[in-house]
Amino acid sequence: MLLSACSDKEEAYTDKPVEELYTMALDRLKDKSYTKAAKAFAEVERQHPYSNWALKAQIMSAYCYYEAKKYDEAIDAFQIFIQLHPGHDDVAYAYYMVGLCFYEQIPILQRDQQPAEKSMDAFNEVLNRFPTSTYAKDAHFKLDLIRDHIAAKEMDVGRFYLTKGSYVAAMNRFKTVIENYQTTGQAEEAMYRLVECYLAVGLNEQALASAAVLGHNYPNGQWYSYAYSLINKQSPVQPMIKD
Repeated sequence: MLLSACSDKEEAYTDKPVEELYTMALDRLKDKSYTKAAKAFAEVERQHPYSNWALKAQIMSAYCYYEAKKYDEAIDAFQIFIQLHPGHDDVAYAYYMVGLCFYEQIPILQRDQQPAEKSMDAFNEVLNRFPTSTYAKDAHFKLDLIRDHIAAKEMDVGRFYLTKGSYVAAMNRFKTVIENYQTTGQAEEAMYRLVECYLAVGLNEQALASAAVLGHNYPNGQWYSYAYSLINKQSPVQPMIKD
């Protein structure tokens, strides 16, 4: 118990030359003692705030917290760096890492999607402010994945409402996917589900119009085939003719 209590205490740092502190922090990073390395880098900045090592130590401390999967600490550290040094060359990297920290916390579909939204905000900052940076390409790629994830969440909720007969609530979810996430892989099914909802509430003209839009955008898709069959089977308005 005594040993455990001692190990939980904050490590006491004495004043040391900046090179010695920074080397100690790097050694801990190489040993994958990420939390200790993060604190050691922070100590560099605390003891020598006006040295050439201080800014790099701030970034390295935040990175070590990320490696330790202590995302809250990492996000705080990167955001402080952004606030204090908005014109620094590493700001693009800091924004990217904030996005990555949130990205790695994106939960399963049934849970709150706030990390996904915050990750999108950070990656959009990278694209909007630093479009030529080395982080822009991966930020764009991850944004596509996040959008698809959020759209899948909307589809999951919409299908739930559909099975419960809550057609208006279901339509709102499917319309959100069509309007806000039309470039994702979820949009095609969302259009078909909207056809289902319209038919279920007797809005046959709207169902026919939605099926036509689906056919225009995905003429060879399976969901258009389903809509074609469903319209011709259920709609008394007019038969749907395939091109």
